[in-house]
Amino acid sequence: MSRSPTLPDRPTLELDPESSPEERLAALRDHLRQLVDVNDQLEEQLAAVRDHRADLREEVDDLQRENETLKTASLYLATVEDLSEDGAVVKQHGNNQEVLTDVSDRTRERVEVGDRVTINDSFSIQDVLDDETDARAQAMEVDQSPSVEYEDIGGLDEELREVREAVEDPLVNPDQFEHVGVEPPSGVLLHGPPGTGKTMMAKAVANETDATFIKMAGSELVQKFIGEGSRLVRDLFDLAEQEEPAILFIDEIDAVAAERTDSKTSGDAEVQRTMMQLLNEMDGFDERGDIRIIAATNRFDMLDSAILRPGRFDRLIEVPEPDQAARERILDIHTRGMNLAEAVDYAALARDTEGFSGAELESLTTEAGMFAIRDGRETVTMADFEDALEKIQREEENGTPGYAAYVQ
Repeated sequence: MSRSPTLPDRPTLELDPESSPEERLAALRDHLRQLVDVNDQLEEQLAAVRDHRADLREEVDDLQRENETLKTASLYLATVEDLSEDGAVVKQHGNNQEVLTDVSDRTRERVEVGDRVTINDSFSIQDVLDDETDARAQAMEVDQSPSVEYEDIGGLDEELREVREAVEDPLVNPDQFEHVGVEPPSGVLLHGPPGTGKTMMAKAVANETDATFIKMAGSELVQKFIGEGSRLVRDLFDLAEQEEPAILFIDEIDAVAAERTDSKTSGDAEVQRTMMQLLNEMDGFDERGDIRIIAATNRFDMLDSAILRPGRFDRLIEVPEPDQAARERILDIHTRGMNLAEAVDYAALARDTEGFSGAELESLTTEAGMFAIRDGRETVTMADFEDALEKIQREEENGTPGYAAYVQ
């Protein structure tokens, strides 16, 4: 803001009553010359103020035109790929087009490589956007302290032991691997039918190690626009580094790591680009520190051989449907907080629920409790479990998905 001009001092006239007429006339003429000088100075300042006002009006008009242009013109998202004396290389989201564009001095002071910016139809950078921390948080589930414990998992003792060796031990006792002279498994892939406890195993290990649990579904990595999936994969691994110690859990990895085909469609090409980014991040993640990677899939047969090779997922652990003993243990876990009658027979229920997953057994206990509530009772009986089992089997026979279909 410019300073206001300083006004000249106003001359004053003082006449001596005893002076002669000639002296008074000379004094008046001198005073007149001073007034003329002051007037000239004021005229110059007035002209300068008018010029400044004209400049301000022109600047206001330019800002108003620019504002109207920004309101009416479409702006596009882009990422700054490189900065040089010649300008900035920006990649527009959606069409993956890279363009070298000029950067104003005002923008150059704020923009850095990797920043998201808005560009107009001429690819000129209009503004620098804030980081996408909030967007990443919406896409990724971060649980600082999962509540699942090992005691909450039944029938998977051997599988849980292998996961703990690969994930928990490197976080809790890294010196052990150094003394032996071996590198811990680089990643663990859990595969098996839905509802068998893959996610629960990952959360239990995270809880035991006090690690941050970061979960993302593979389907969320498949994005609509070209390059968005790859960027989200980079964000996922960056977030894991920020939150370490952390366990990075990628569910439904088959959605982004399915076996590659000769399809030339843009959708399939984008999925393959996202998978290549995932492979590169895993290869470049050798020095993980306090970060471990777990993935899960229900379709092991669909996975590309590149994701399965040693160095990416060194341990492939099958999580099967529970057997008779495991089903008894799972029923016992899910009924710990229930008020049960003494006549409830876990062994008989386990025999009658052959082929049930852990999630389906949980739904069975919930349905049994609902039958007791419906009858106004506070105790769940064996008959309630039998009625619940009959209801679930009837819904499956009729093709109607019950509660079990949703908990998977």
